[in-house]
Formats: sequence, C-alpha cells, structure tokens
Amino acid sequence: MGPQNPQQPLPPTTDYRAAASAPTDASLSEAILVLRKRRWVLLIAIAVGLAYGMYRSVSQPRLYIATGRIEVRSGSSNEYRLTTVGATDTSSHLNTQSSILTSETLLLTVARELNLNNEPAFLGVRGPVPVTSLDTPMIRQATLGRLKANLTVSIVARTNLITINYRSLDPHLSANIINTLIKDYIQRSYQTRFNSAQHASQWLTGQLDDLKQQVETSQEQLLELQRRLGSVGVSIDPTHSQSEITSLIDSLTKAAGDARINRIIAESRYRALAQADPASMEGLIDATPSIQPGPLNSLRSELATARAHYAELTSQLGPNHPQVKAAKAQMDELATEINTEQGRLLNQAKQPYLAAKATEQQTQAALEAQKADAYKLRDELVEYTLRQREFESGRQLYDSLLQRLRAAGIQAGLESLEIDVVDQALIPAAPTLQSATTIIIVTLLFSLFGGIVIAFLLESLDTGLRTIAEVEGITELPALAIIPRSRRTVSELPAGMSVTQLNMGVLTMPKSQFAEAFRSLRTSILLADTAHPPRTILFTSATPSEGKTTCSTNLSCILAQRETRVLLIDADLRRPSIHHRFGLNGKVGLSSLLSGATSLEEAVQQVADVPNLDILASGPVPPFPTEMLSSEGMQHLIENAKTKYTHVVIDSPPILSVTDGVILGRQTDTAVLVIRHGKSSKQVVRRARDLLVRSGIRVTGFVLNAVDINSPEYYGYYGYSGYSYANLDSDTWETAATPKKRQEEGE
Repeated sequence: MGPQNPQQPLPPTTDYRAAASAPTDASLSEAILVLRKRRWVLLIAIAVGLAYGMYRSVSQPRLYIATGRIEVRSGSSNEYRLTTVGATDTSSHLNTQSSILTSETLLLTVARELNLNNEPAFLGVRGPVPVTSLDTPMIRQATLGRLKANLTVSIVARTNLITINYRSLDPHLSANIINTLIKDYIQRSYQTRFNSAQHASQWLTGQLDDLKQQVETSQEQLLELQRRLGSVGVSIDPTHSQSEITSLIDSLTKAAGDARINRIIAESRYRALAQADPASMEGLIDATPSIQPGPLNSLRSELATARAHYAELTSQLGPNHPQVKAAKAQMDELATEINTEQGRLLNQAKQPYLAAKATEQQTQAALEAQKADAYKLRDELVEYTLRQREFESGRQLYDSLLQRLRAAGIQAGLESLEIDVVDQALIPAAPTLQSATTIIIVTLLFSLFGGIVIAFLLESLDTGLRTIAEVEGITELPALAIIPRSRRTVSELPAGMSVTQLNMGVLTMPKSQFAEAFRSLRTSILLADTAHPPRTILFTSATPSEGKTTCSTNLSCILAQRETRVLLIDADLRRPSIHHRFGLNGKVGLSSLLSGATSLEEAVQQVADVPNLDILASGPVPPFPTEMLSSEGMQHLIENAKTKYTHVVIDSPPILSVTDGVILGRQTDTAVLVIRHGKSSKQVVRRARDLLVRSGIRVTGFVLNAVDINSPEYYGYYGYSGYSYANLDSDTWETAATPKKRQEEGE
C-alpha cells in the first residue's frame, strides 16, 4: 500500500450532531410533516372508518326504550314519629335509593316475577328458548347482567325525581320491566319501614305493661293514704320551709319522670336495634339521631355483589382457583366489616340508653332522699302529696307512651308514602335509533385518531434517512448536494432513451434540475478547500445501489465541461458498469493496467460527447481485486494520472461490502459518501462514517441521492423557478427501476 494521504481533513465548521439534536420549537410543523408523508395511512383509516360508520348506521338494532319516573322524598314530617329525626342529606338519600333500584336483590325479584330467563325477547332471540331456572348460578348471573346492561337509573338534577330507562327489542317488555321494578321497589320500601316500626312497637308494648302496673300501684297507695287521713282532697298550707321542700320535690319528681321517659325511649331504640334483623336496621338507624350513618348499606351492596361474583367464579373455575379464593377472601372481609359496622351502630345506640339510665337512677335517688326528709316534716300529709304527684306523673307518662304506641302503626303506613310514581312506563311507539350522522362522525374521529397513531408508529419504525438534518446528525459531515429523483417509470422514458442514458442526465438533459444539482456538487467539492482543491476524488457508499456510480460519472462530465482534463476510473472491479454507461469497451482497463498487460495511454478511452473526459474502465474481473488495488501499481497509477489530468474521479465499491473503498480512500485527496434517500439506514451510514474516520480518510461531505423533491421534507427546496431551466416532470434523470435493474446498470 502506498503512503497515506498527507492532507488532513478539514475541521468541521458546524457541530452537526448538536444541531440535529438541539431542541426546536418546530414540533408542530414536524408533526404536520409526518402526517403529510403518511397521508395514505390517514386516507385508508378514514375510508375504513367511513365504511364501518355507514355499515353501523344501517345495521344497528331497533331498540325500544321505555321510561318511568318516581319521586323519592327524604322522609315524612308528622306528629306521630317516635322521635324527631334530623334533616337527611337529600343527595345521599337519592343516591342510596338509586343504588337500591339497581341492586341484584331487587332485580332478581323482577326477573323471577316476569320469568325473564325464559323470555325470548329479553334474551334477544327469535322463537322458543329452552326452559331454565334462576336457581342456576350461571343463568342467574347472565340474567342479572343483561338486566343491568340495559337498565339506566339517573337522578334529575336539583329535584327528588329518579328516572328509570330500559331498552329492549320488544316495546312491551321494556315497559313491563320498568313498571314491575317500580312496583317491587315501592313494596320493598313499605315492608322495610313497616317492619322497623313493628319492632319498636312490640318493645314499647312490653314497657307500657310495666308502667301501667306502676301507675295502678301508685293509685292504690294514694287511696290508702286518703283513707288514713280521713279525707279526700285535703288542702295543704305548708310553712315557708315546707314550701321549699315541696318545690324541690316537684322539680325532682318532674326530672325523674323526664329521665325515665328518656331512658325508656333510649332503651327502646337500643333493644329494637339489637333485636332487629339486617333488613330492618335501615329504618331504625334513620329514626335514631344519636347514630351517625355509616357505610352499612354500601357494604351490604358490595357483599351481595361479591357473593354473586364468588358464585359465578365458583361455577366457572371451581372452588380451588386463585381467583375464587381471592373472591372468597373479599367476601369474608366485607362480612367482617359489616359485623364491625353493625357493632359500632349498636354501641352508638347503647350509649344514650346507658346515659339516660344513669340519669334516671341519679334523679330517682335524689328524689327518694328528698322524700325521706319530707316524710320527717309532714309525715303522712307529705307522703300523701308525694303519692298523688307520683300517681299523676306516672299516669301522664303512661298516656304519652300509649299515644306514641298507637301512632307507631300510623307512622308505618305514612312512611310508605315517601315514594310517588310520577310517570308509569308507557309502551314505546317507535324504536330509538342513533343518528347515522353521529355514528359516522364518531367512527371517522376514531379512525382518524387511529390513522394518526399508525402514521407516527410507522415513522418511528422507519430507519431510513430522509432529511439533511438527520444525515448531518449521524455523520457529522456537511451536505454537498441533493440529487433529485425522477418520478418516471421505465415505460415513461422518452422514445430512443435507455435507462443508462437517463442516468447520464448531465449529458442528455443539461438544463434539468438534476444537472444543476451536480453543478452544485462540483462547486461544493472544489470550494471545500480553496487553498488546495482536491484533484483525486473518491465516490463510495455504505451499501450497493445507492447511486455512487451515477454521482461519479455525472460529476466527471460536469468537471470536464470546465475545459479541464478529467480521468474517470472504474475501480469497482467486482461489478463494473461505467463502460456500459458511456458505450465503451470493457475488455481493457484498470485490471489490465495493474497486471502490466497494457499502459495508461493504451487503456484510457475517450468519450466522444465530452472532449475533456477520459475513461479508465475496470477491465477483466481479476481473481483478487483487493490485492490488486492495494498494490504499489495503483498508487503509481494515481500519481501518474495527476500529472496528466486536472481531476481524477474514482468509482469504488461500497465500503461496508469490501475493503477496496478504504484502500482507495487512503490514496486519494478526498472522499464523498453517497447516501440514498429513504434507503440507507441510520445504523449502516453511521458504521460507514466511523469506518472512514478510523481509516484516516479525508471525507469532504455526503451527497443525498435520489431525493423526491415533491415529498413534504423538501417542499419548496427547488422552488426557485426563476433560476431553474426545466421542470423535473419534463426533464428528469433517474428511473424508478427495480433494484435488480439498477444493479445491472451499475448504479
């Protein structure tokens, strides 16, 4: 191998990697650019969405929606309540009732009453169906699932109204399900509140019997004292001290009576709540102001859902499946939480009872102590007065509780009137169809979004280099020229023009944009080092079929047009093609010269159309091309050619395929890396650039070849129509031939 090229690479004037990776405010324009590039994806997505939307609009099922409306008041206000209930949160109450309307217990009642699991219209089938039972877990869950899926319960804003909708293929079934659901819901509410009042009434009845016995005993004792005093209705005129004692006794007697009433009511609430079944606790909780409502109802609803889910999983997966065990654990946890919550509520009800009981005991003890003092002062007269007042207090207490007990039955009936049916569900007259325009618009929006996602996904998967900024960022080299690509196919070639002639565009179409691009390339190379313009220029690429031969041949013609002598050497000994392009003899050339079979003057061939251009073809294919190119004869050839020619252009093989390009690059003044637009990948180009740098080859820059200037990335790049000679569509250079055809033409 000859000595290394003494010229040093030019220092880069721009940090292309930093420039390519620098943040920019053009993200929106870049996104628009991607969408323009992938517009065919968007068009296909829109077409698919439009077709699907039209199909959905004409094939949608004819569903009938029945609507019912009820009014749910938060509670009745009447004088017969056992206690005064605080104001209920209307929003929370309506949400609770809405959840009850969609509860599985209530829906299962409706399903059983209407035999929905055996109703063809409900199941969405035509003709008879096999008889099934709701006792089967799978059938039960499927029926409840279909009911829930087609049932809609919504609260009308700023009102106490709840709207219930159900959609079905049968209009009669839609209305029937709504009306049955409302009826069963009202019946459930009535039964729940009636049971709550009944529990309270039963316990109060037992308390009244004890109180009645106490009143009768007090009355007998009063009559006995009257007989002992020998008078009935004796007028008492006590002294000042006696008046104070009597007044104190009156206060204590009243306090003891009030404490007893409070204790009886608190105890009735506590015992009623303690003895109530879970279904009746809701009414008792609402009637007990000392109890802070908790998540008991929601926990029960969750437990019912969890039990149904557990039953469904058990029937599907078996009891030992991990999901079934997890569902069982969740169900046990909810049951524990419900027991804890019930205990908490019961404890809250017990505290007022214990406090009232303690107050009763304290006031009664104080009263008894005061009685003892009064007995000492007034003996039987005071005792008579006390017995009389005790009798009157007991009788008043008895009458008050008796009146409340009678009101409990009335209250149970009044509470059931908290729900009013505003609108019964009527049979729908026509099906409810979704607007075809709405369906098409929605599907178009979704398809457009999907097309955008696919477009950006394809862009991210595309590893081909398409813009100058991308190549500069990868190679850290300047762009010397952009060579446009023809949009013509082989069948569109002008009459009498071959693919080979078309690739020699600077000769066949000297005023085309293609020829102008090579004039720009000539200027970039010669001005890369104005002090020492390169005389030997190597054209190479990373992989085959990137256009290095096209670039080397056309640049040679452009250089020769400056009336300087140019020698074009075809150093691609494995796949020679330059002699085909110029129509020359390929039997004698570089391999013949290096083997000593001929001299430079004998091997060189002249091009008739380009007077200053000489061609050194590759010659016969040698057995060992690399050894021949690395010989001293090759170095002597280049040095000899420099004495006879102003410029020597060498077309070398791809550097990643064989080492010939690296060997030749170390013997030339500069190298130009040819990169094909959209074909060369980032990894391959980076490897080629690193190989050139590691080999100490001076690289002037890169040529981006076969660029579609009508693509969005280069929109307006050749827009200076006042300076161009021709339109690319009418005067072009390269064909969209197959890769095999390009290789045959030596591209």
